Amino acid sequence: MTLTLEAAPHAIHRVDARDHVATALRDLLSGERVAAPDGPIKVRDEIPTGHKIAIRPIGEGEEVLKFGWPIGRATRAIAAGEHVHVQNVATLLDGVETYEFRPAAGEEEATVAPPRTFLGYRRESGRVGTRNEIWILCTVGCVGATARRLAELANARFAGRVDGIHAFPHPYGCSQLGDDLAHTRQMLAALAQHPNAGGVLIVGLGCENNQLGALLAEATDLAPDRVRSFTTQMVADEYETGLAMIEELVARAEQDRREPVPLSELVIGLKCGGSDGFSGVTANPLVGRVADAVAAAGGTPVLTEIPEIFGAERILMARARDEDVFEKIRSVVDDFKGYFIAHGQPIYENPSPGNKAGGITTLDEKSLGAVQKAGRSTVVEVLRYGQRVGAHGLTLLEAPGNDAVSSTALTAAGATVILFTTGRGTPMGFPAPTLKIASNSALAERKPNWIDFDAGTLLAGESAEDATGRLLDLVVATASGAPTRSERNGEREIALWKQGVTV
Repeated sequence: MTLTLEAAPHAIHRVDARDHVATALRDLLSGERVAAPDGPIKVRDEIPTGHKIAIRPIGEGEEVLKFGWPIGRATRAIAAGEHVHVQNVATLLDGVETYEFRPAAGEEEATVAPPRTFLGYRRESGRVGTRNEIWILCTVGCVGATARRLAELANARFAGRVDGIHAFPHPYGCSQLGDDLAHTRQMLAALAQHPNAGGVLIVGLGCENNQLGALLAEATDLAPDRVRSFTTQMVADEYETGLAMIEELVARAEQDRREPVPLSELVIGLKCGGSDGFSGVTANPLVGRVADAVAAAGGTPVLTEIPEIFGAERILMARARDEDVFEKIRSVVDDFKGYFIAHGQPIYENPSPGNKAGGITTLDEKSLGAVQKAGRSTVVEVLRYGQRVGAHGLTLLEAPGNDAVSSTALTAAGATVILFTTGRGTPMGFPAPTLKIASNSALAERKPNWIDFDAGTLLAGESAEDATGRLLDLVVATASGAPTRSERNGEREIALWKQGVTV
């Protein structure tokens, strides 16, 4: 016998009035009744928290709407109250598409924030940092452990004189050719010029393809008194040499002081990882409101993860500042799809197992949720992998969806704070201070040592305006020096995008 309950209020959440589905705010039991926009419905399956329930009948072959957009096509008829997921919905994505420039009209105005300042470090290049650290980079993976050991010794010797001394090793730089080698060099040069580094030590081996001289030649914004370098094959003791150079860099950097600077000098990276069914409902739209506030103040939000906008790219294309920006968006999307196809992979081979367990069914759905992080601002610039921001306003950056690779690319592009939304959780941290924003309160309560901000309060009744104000306050505090959870945990790393042949 099935127990029938009274219709439960606030058991499900619909994002858009056009939607065919709603998100379960708790585990739904088969046979219970829940309140839906058009009247109570009977739950026909066990539906986990964060997963979708049909709130109206959906015909076989019909497009299924969430966020007011199609997230896939029904592979069979779906009754109201059924669990809507991989067993009855398939992606609409299939290869390269044709696009036309059709600017959006009548968009709701973006969030406008009152004038704000943060305490930052203004560098000789004109860019503003949120930290005053010494970064140790290496030309090649062979000296990665050397870089890490130098950072350990230097932190013990020079503790408290700067915000920290960090090594960022990687496995590349040797046996790379052509564009693949050029991308590695370009990324390392961009990191070396990051405004959060008050000083940079670059450690080479000597025989690698990624020669130290060529890397330094690309770092044209580096002030001579803020960089030191050596090749380990050419010195008697690499630790003695490295520590002497770090001491010089610390002596220069410790003269720097924070000063009030306007929000227009802030560059924020927009990232999601370990997403769930709530990511596109709470955390991502909230970050989008903060991104709009920063853009409205003249700052620069940067969105990346190109494969995770497949299916939602037209939203960004419609917000391109002009036809030139539209063409650059089209080009970077088409090139990334071509990259998948050239390697014999379908473009929709996403979401991950963790995403699916959290309630995301198709890449279409994941992408529509992911682009919420970009708010409603105009896209003013498109960057290729390894390039740095030059314009003020919402920017799209070429990089894959991988958390470490894309967050490293955001840092190299100039992000001085990263807003990282997550529904499943991750401890990872990156060179720029990274705020972890939980899509649901259960994660925030379970992992307080990972999570900096709980966006699940939006499901408990907090207004979007209040949550936006709280998150913007946290961003400003972080930019002014307040440590993130990942910084406290010592989680700092980089990952480079390996695209070519290894010799």
